[in-house]
Amino acid sequence: MLTTSRGISLILAIAISVLMAAFLSLMPEVTPMVLVVASGLTFSVSYLLINITLEFLVFREIGNIYSLLEKIQKKDLSELPDKSLRASLSPLRKINSVINSYAMARQKEIDTLQKTAEFRREFIADISHELKTPIFATQGYIHTLLDGAIEDKQVRMKFLKRAAKSLDSLDVLVQDLLTLNQMESGVIKFNFTDFDLKDLVQEVVDQLEHKASKRDVVIKLDFDPEKNYITHADRPKIYRVCQNLIFNGVNYNHNGGEVKVSIKTHKNSIQVDIKDTGQGIPPEDLKRIFERFYRVEKSRSKEKGGTGLGLAIVKHILEGHKSKISVSSTVGKGSIFSFSLPLEKEKKAAD
Repeated sequence: MLTTSRGISLILAIAISVLMAAFLSLMPEVTPMVLVVASGLTFSVSYLLINITLEFLVFREIGNIYSLLEKIQKKDLSELPDKSLRASLSPLRKINSVINSYAMARQKEIDTLQKTAEFRREFIADISHELKTPIFATQGYIHTLLDGAIEDKQVRMKFLKRAAKSLDSLDVLVQDLLTLNQMESGVIKFNFTDFDLKDLVQEVVDQLEHKASKRDVVIKLDFDPEKNYITHADRPKIYRVCQNLIFNGVNYNHNGGEVKVSIKTHKNSIQVDIKDTGQGIPPEDLKRIFERFYRVEKSRSKEKGGTGLGLAIVKHILEGHKSKISVSSTVGKGSIFSFSLPLEKEKKAAD
């Protein structure tokens, strides 16, 4: 009973009423009736005030603190109490709010560490898998030559070319990893200049035209040839963005497919859309395709080559330009990758 607000209030109210009666009894003009009435009123008022104070300002807040600590212990922070102090006179509510804020901050740190650890595990597994393929292939060719095949000139040249191709793939992978790491750490600096985005896209298409013709894929350009699309950006890096996106449009298309590159100007920006008629991307994969080494169909993607880092590099390049890559896709019908760059101000005025 003594541990409840009512029990403590009762004891304190009795003590206060007795003290009041004792004090009043020292006055000769106070009658016994007055003593009884004063004691009763003092007891009632004291009991109510103390009970309300203990219940709402102490015990309830202590209960909330215990409840919060239990949630922290169980790692159930989905429904934490309101952090606002709401101008309360109770210091316990402030303590509750401080504990709440601390728990939320620690939980965020724990979640970040868990995500980082999971990412590190996935990255180590992915990079090991990606490195294993060209290394094992090169080892196989070289060991075969060392076992005696080197005497056959035709076999020797064939295996050396294959080993060289595997090592080239390994070099591309390592270079992409270094580039991505430097972008994420901020080592790579961007060199912004003014250039015509239309000319850059045309250069990329000219470079990939031979590969597209091998698969009977048509690359179409949709922009006004008489108009200039001047932007302020890092030209080599934007070249790599367009190269990667158009290459993917060709590479993951079906034979006889089409890749359409559109350039449109808006009030303050230039939008580039790369639309293909390929296999499309399932909805569950759309949010992950910009992760390192993530492949929608791992077996088919490996056959088509690539390091699995292209879209991750595209994402970081565009983030360095205060832009972002967006994608929409329908399985069996194709995908559209889009990004925007600023429209150069002087050119806007001229248009």
